[in-house]
Amino acid sequence: MDTMRDRFAPVVTRLLDEDPRVAVVLAEIGKDGFAEALRRHPDRVVNVGIREQLLVGVGAGLALTGLRPVVHTFASFLVERPFEQLKLDLGHQDAGAVLVSAAASFDWPAGGYTHMAPGDVALLDTLDGWTVHVPGHPDEAETLLRQAVAAGDDKVYVRLSVQSNTEARAVDGSGFRTVREGRSGVVVAVGPVLDAVLAGTEGLDVTVLYATTVRPFDTAALRRATETAETDVVLVEPYLAGTSTAVVNDALSDVPHRVLGLGVARRELRRYGTVEEHVAAHGLDARSLRRRITDFVTGGTATQRA
Repeated sequence: MDTMRDRFAPVVTRLLDEDPRVAVVLAEIGKDGFAEALRRHPDRVVNVGIREQLLVGVGAGLALTGLRPVVHTFASFLVERPFEQLKLDLGHQDAGAVLVSAAASFDWPAGGYTHMAPGDVALLDTLDGWTVHVPGHPDEAETLLRQAVAAGDDKVYVRLSVQSNTEARAVDGSGFRTVREGRSGVVVAVGPVLDAVLAGTEGLDVTVLYATTVRPFDTAALRRATETAETDVVLVEPYLAGTSTAVVNDALSDVPHRVLGLGVARRELRRYGTVEEHVAAHGLDARSLRRRITDFVTGGTATQRA
């Protein structure tokens, strides 16, 4: 099966052919996938070289001329390094763009910590007006990418990963999907962690919600789920643990509830290893999730109470 990033360049190349408003801005990474697109659309495919602040600045400038820029590089170079440009060139100027990242939290461990970005979604949370998509399958990535490009002048972040669920689900770019129903709690599985969550909660009496669009957060779906289940909520996110805890607390502020945020720990893992070893080290494999979720919903783990 191809990866989300394998799907990215062909889809955007077709969008360049179909829509004269679409432009692509690269910072060296990913340029080979757009070689043919550059030949056909030299005025709308721009490679700024290894200059990530300029990458975002050029994208914002294209947006201000009426184009719909798709801006791409690794997540650490797209969100963290040029954060000031996201804040000012896009946010302050109210310019829209589609940011498409690769490498996710630790998709290329051999690249070291410079190529990891578990804090990207949390960092975007400090800015106003961003839509954030976290697909869990290449088919979902294509759907969400097309929606993002078509989303007027909105600011959209599409987070691609080499990690993937085995099955694509129908996604609409807004609400959560109910994958399993239960009464002992609600587990929100974000993007590519769904398979591990389903395996880890097999036989447990919990509701599982599948989230591929996390900003805005589907608080209505969460509240509906907690009406028929205990208000114990477990967030399983493929980025920094607890990124969405505050959003859940706000959504359930009028009812007693507990929240457990699972995801990538703040502790840096200083050995390269493999993706699978990083998943296990952060407790995001099915066995670890089963233990941590079971302890929580049965009252065996001390957690935040709001």
